[in-house]
Order: sequence, then C-alpha cells, then structure tokens
Amino acid sequence: MPQDPADDLLIDAEGEVRIRRHLLQVALGRAPADTVLRVGRLFEVHSRQWLEDQEIVISGRRIAWVGPAGQYGGTARQRVAYPDLAAVPGFGEVHKHIESSHLTPEWEAALVLPRGNTWTCEASHEFSNVDGPRNLEFWLEARRQGSPLKIFPLPGSAVPPTAYEWGGGHYGEAEQRGFLARSLMVAGLDEVMDWPALRDADNPSHERLWGMIRATFAARGVVEGHGAGLRDLASINAFAAAGLASDHEGWTPEEVWEKLQHGLFIELRPHSMEEVIPWLLARGLADWSQIAFTTDDRSASDTLRLGATDHNARLAIRLGLAPEIALQCITLNPARHMRLTPWVGSLAPGRFADVVLLRDVAALDIAAVWADGRKVAEEGRHIAPVPRIDWPGWATDTVNIRRDLTAADFAIPAAPGRATMRAALLRPFHWHDDLLEMDLPVQGGLVQRDPARNVTKFAIVDRFSGEGKVARMFWLGCGPRTPGTALACSVAHDKHNIWVVGSCDAAMARAVNALRDQGGGWALVREGELVATVRYEVGGLMTCRPAGELDDEMRALYAAGEAVEWMYEPSWHPRWFPGFPERLCFATLTCAPWRWVLVAPCPQAPEGLVNVQTGLTHPVVWAPAEESAPAS
Repeated sequence: MPQDPADDLLIDAEGEVRIRRHLLQVALGRAPADTVLRVGRLFEVHSRQWLEDQEIVISGRRIAWVGPAGQYGGTARQRVAYPDLAAVPGFGEVHKHIESSHLTPEWEAALVLPRGNTWTCEASHEFSNVDGPRNLEFWLEARRQGSPLKIFPLPGSAVPPTAYEWGGGHYGEAEQRGFLARSLMVAGLDEVMDWPALRDADNPSHERLWGMIRATFAARGVVEGHGAGLRDLASINAFAAAGLASDHEGWTPEEVWEKLQHGLFIELRPHSMEEVIPWLLARGLADWSQIAFTTDDRSASDTLRLGATDHNARLAIRLGLAPEIALQCITLNPARHMRLTPWVGSLAPGRFADVVLLRDVAALDIAAVWADGRKVAEEGRHIAPVPRIDWPGWATDTVNIRRDLTAADFAIPAAPGRATMRAALLRPFHWHDDLLEMDLPVQGGLVQRDPARNVTKFAIVDRFSGEGKVARMFWLGCGPRTPGTALACSVAHDKHNIWVVGSCDAAMARAVNALRDQGGGWALVREGELVATVRYEVGGLMTCRPAGELDDEMRALYAAGEAVEWMYEPSWHPRWFPGFPERLCFATLTCAPWRWVLVAPCPQAPEGLVNVQTGLTHPVVWAPAEESAPAS
C-alpha cells in the first residue's frame, strides 16, 4: 500500500519500515511515484561530483530513486523540470538554538526554509531550562502539525547550567534515557558546558552530567561538547577522552587545528571563519569531513539581514573554500556527525526530498527550495502554509512572579554608619579568577551607583518560584547613564531568569513588572516612562508570529534606546560593543570559562554572587576598612 505522507513527519522505527518497503517498490517501478523532479545538474555530495541532467523521483516526503534523466522505469503523478538549475541537498544546522531567533519553530521554518535550511539539530537547553518536562513535546509539535523543517532535538546537559541555579527544568540520567527512548528524532546530548564539573568529582553536578553521558552512550547518541577556553594540550586531550565529540567554541586557528587533530568534530561559527578558514587552507587541509558550519545563536533580525545556513556557506566560499566543500560542510558532514544520514544530508534514496535549487553555485543564489517532496519557497519567499499553533499555557505562562517588584527590591543596604562601602564588581564577560573591587558612596543607608566611574546596578530576578527573588550587585561598563532608566530582558543564557540593568531602582522595578505582565521579552524604561517593549510570550524566549513583525518591534526598541546614554568600557570579549547592550543576554552565562557570576538567590549563594568553578561565594558589599572580603 502507498505510504500516507501524514505518517512521515516524526521518525519512528515502525513507520520507517513501512515507508522504506514502499520506497523500494517505487524505486523498482512497481508502484507509482508522486513527482519526478528533473534538474540540469545534481550535486552528488558523497563523491563531491556534479552529475548532468538528473532526475529525482519522489514518493510522499522521501526520495525513492535518483539517476540520469529518462532511465527511471516507473510512472509518476507529475513531472517538474528545472533544466537551468543545480540541485543540492537541503542545508542543515549541526548546532543551533532556535530560541535565539526568538521565533517559535513553525515561524523559524518560514524564516529559514527560503534560505535553504531544511533541518536543524536544536541545542535545546534554552527552553528546557524554562519547562524541562515539556521540552521534547515543544520541539516536535510544529513538525507533528506539518512543518517541513525537520528539528532533531538534543536535550540540554545544562539543565540547570550549574549546581547553583534552579528553575523550570532539571535533567539527569533518567530524563536523558527517557528522551532517547521516546523518539528517534532525539540525536544525542546537547553541548556539555560545565567542563569543571566533569573533571572534578567533588563538583555537585559531577554525577548528574556523567549520568547523562552514560545514558547517551547507551542509546548510541552523540555527546556534543562546548570547549570554551580549552586551548592547552592537556585540556584538549581530556575533553576528547571524556567522550565529548565536538566543539563549536574554537576562536583561533591554532586552537581549531589542535582540536581537529585530537578527534573533535569542529563546528565553525561565522565570527571565527574569517581567521580560521584561510589559515586551514594555507595549512593545506585537504579533508574537511570533520568540519561543519554552525549558526549557534542568530536573531530573526540578523537572519533577515544576513541569511541562515546559506550565509555561513557563502562566507566560507568568499574566504576561498571550494563551493563543493562548503556544501558538504552544511549537508553531509553535519548529518554524518549527528548520525542522521538515513534521513538528511544528501540527495539519495530514502532521504527526505529536501532540494535546494541554485542559479549560481558559487554565489549560492537560491531560486527555489523543496522540502518533504514539495516546493516550499521560491525567489526568497516562503510559500508553504504555516501551521497555526495555539501554544498552551505551559508554553506561554512561564514568567511566574506573583507580586509587584518595588525599588526596595533592588536597594543594597550599607553597614550602619558608613559613608562608603567596598563593592565587588563584575563587568560583561569577566573571565578572571579575581573580582573587581571599588569603594562606592553611601546615601540614606544605601550603597549608590557611580556613573562618573561607569558603575551601574545589575540584577537577576527569579521568574520560576513565584516569589520574584532578587540578586543584585554593581557592574562596570554597561547599562544606562541616563537618569531614571532601566533595561530588562527574560533572555538570560542559559537559565533565563530576568536580568535588569539600570540607573534607578524604581526604573528597574518598573521594567521587570512590565516583563511579567507581557510574559517575557524586552522592556525599556527611560526617564521613568515605559517607552518600548518586545514580546516573547512563548517561554519568555520566543514569539509566535512572522519574523518581519518581530523585527519591526526590535527596531522600535533600538530606536528608543538611541535616546539613552549607555555606559561602555571594553571587556576581554571581542564581541562586547558600545551602545545598546543586547549582548548582556550572553553576559549572564555561567558555563566555563566564566568564574564569578550573579545567579538568582539560592541556598548555596544567598546573595547570588558565586564562583561556579569552585563554589565559593562572596558578599556584594562590605565595610571598606577590611582588606578583603572573605570568600566562603
């Protein structure tokens, strides 16, 4: 019997047998095909060859037969010809946080399909930190309702990111076993970021992480790595020996080369390509099969401006890489690494019929995109229907703060009778063992900011318990200098509590309350007035609407932010820029190589300031007469 295409959305073993038994008959010409797609050239990705005048025979959502035009022995319902176009496999993302597009999966599909992206390995520790129990359900729902974008979730190892964080999810060995048992769409374990916990048996996350790795090995899944800051030979060897299969954190050519030579699969991000790719070409690297290009994090606004996976490959080609190798790095290589080659990565029988049709290969000029055996995009426009998903309360009611915050929640009391207090300071991307320290003035019994020295106040507000617990301290070189101003956001990688930075405690409270009322996103209070918001009503991370609408809202936020004077001092990180401090979303990370961070108050760190590599805590202010504040 012909396979009902509706059965071929979520991959399962029973369905695969039915589908492939039918594809076999179609390939032999014993059962009719749905479509014969004839193309001028076809890229055979396994041998890196171009084949002239080829036909792709499609049954349901899959490819049944590929070969020279005119040689297929069966019949088909329709024939479609693109004699002037070149066919290449649908592009894949080896490692991406769809949450960072800030679109729900069905609208992410509408954004990236016209750009050739037909499948994504979703690094799912973002939404899983918001609602861990429903994480897999969330990522499969759009596909279940017919979205052509194949999403292969990898449950997050960083749930929570460290032992000093808590909230909407907690994953260990049992949860990982459950995810891998529930769906063949689950490809493995998302990036293991808490490297100190793996190597330190006394770390409270040690057994949890090794249990998740054990469960992944048991199911023959892929254990993805996150090797930020690992550049010495001992650490690279240890990282690979631990079973972490990949790294997307390579910044320098020498680091990438060392990791490649020690068996790690390299996932290059665009901001590393400019230096790394020419260096590898000059070094004479001939075998690029252990390399893929990855987006990792990219907003919808940036995708509208730059592109999706196509941008990554186009950049590599501009840097001198042969187009055919660049195509392998976004098709076969990531599919092979993630053990997904039965379904994606090539134009071959049994795979999903995902075809990108190019006018100009070297320019990656996309004329049309087919996914699941039908045309979904043409001339850069998404033309397939978008599933209309009414996301339930478990996805939309995730900012749980059951009270109004006030200025008092952000005040930092001084010791009695003090005119100054010593303060521990952080700055964005402060990857150092020691905290910054500064004496700050006291007024009315409260420790004050010092805008003349670029010192502002930063806070993390818990959005999971209902209590709205607040950890606050002083930060250097970020935030508004404009009086009565604050910026708040519910995207705080990777725990996604609310962060807020401000020149005024009352403004900070107002911004956080605005986020609570709208279910997450951005809120900007300027000189006491709420002047701009961006709505992320799903998980506090995403919005269920087209990319263009979200981009319009973000542009309005940026425009309102232009009237604010933003403090700035350079940090270690090369991607910390002056102006609107959007990258504070990432400055809240707690994974290696971060040391001192601010987290929501917890039993181990009641004030929230903790060294996540050692577990030491520190007061945020103390009497300046002391030489130093004792770590505990």
